[in-house]
Amino acid sequence: ARLDCGNSGTTTRLLMGIVAGLPASATFTGDASLSRRPMRRVARPLEEMGARIDFEAGRDGLPLSVHGGGLHSIDWTLDTASAQVKSAVLLAGVTARVAVVVREPVTTRDHTERMLRSQGVAIDVGGGIIVLDPPPALAPLDITVPGDPSSAAFFAGLAALADTGTLTIRDVGLNPGRCGFIAVLRRMGARIDVANRNDSGPEPLGDLEVRPVHLSATRIDGEEVPSLIDELPMLACVAARASGETVISGAAELRVKESDRIAAVVANLRAIGVDVDEAPDGMRIRGTRGPLRGRIVTRDDHRIAMAFGVLAATPGADLVVDNPGCVGVSYPAFWHDLAHVVV
Repeated sequence: ARLDCGNSGTTTRLLMGIVAGLPASATFTGDASLSRRPMRRVARPLEEMGARIDFEAGRDGLPLSVHGGGLHSIDWTLDTASAQVKSAVLLAGVTARVAVVVREPVTTRDHTERMLRSQGVAIDVGGGIIVLDPPPALAPLDITVPGDPSSAAFFAGLAALADTGTLTIRDVGLNPGRCGFIAVLRRMGARIDVANRNDSGPEPLGDLEVRPVHLSATRIDGEEVPSLIDELPMLACVAARASGETVISGAAELRVKESDRIAAVVANLRAIGVDVDEAPDGMRIRGTRGPLRGRIVTRDDHRIAMAFGVLAATPGADLVVDNPGCVGVSYPAFWHDLAHVVV
């Protein structure tokens, strides 16, 4: 089979684990951005379990082929905190019906563990160690899928940057491994309340009520990064309007996303008039209340477009996003919803 994963690293990496555990083969392809993203980090544990993975271009990235079946148990320590690599190994254990142990240096989002546990899989989690004992079959699952916290984060950032008012974002997923942005915005001064919380299913959800307050700079370090890695471009744009110097560190993983997001954010902030320094694993942003003007180069990265789209919607900003259509890979209605909220 040939599987076109488009722009989705999550699709690629999780399906690699599923295919590895089956007596089957599949070739994974994607767009130019996805084809450049690192996949050996997923291939290594799957190969250690017994799968064969061929990198067709002779380099890390896509296209690659996974030849699965005949896997054995593994006790794997992640080099880098990655929920996608963790999930690939767990799913390989499920499809191959072998026990697996995954050790992670920092706790990462646990959507896969929650889903599998709700389907009858025995999973023990504690001290950064995940132990999976595979079941003979998965039980059917009836679940209410929460709203995507990464998409909600842009509007939370917009509300935090506003002068007045309250914005309610309904039915947002509140998985602790995905909501680090809430803690950071609160720390910066935004008032964020959770209403109508629902913990009845495997994934908690609720309504976010966001009110603006004077924003101050903060620090975001490596311990927090896994819970807000996709929201860092948005938080950097919020920091551009906060008083003081915001420091982001321990986020080198941003360099191997759909674009080098550290370089992209820094270059765009500088281009529109923000004082910012680039670091190998992050940046330092000195906030300003002065006018922001210029052209945003998205590098065809949806999160760069949306982060600066939020900044463009604030008073004192005159920004033009070069490729607004790139948001279609994750949030096709973003610009429509942004226009609806900004009045």
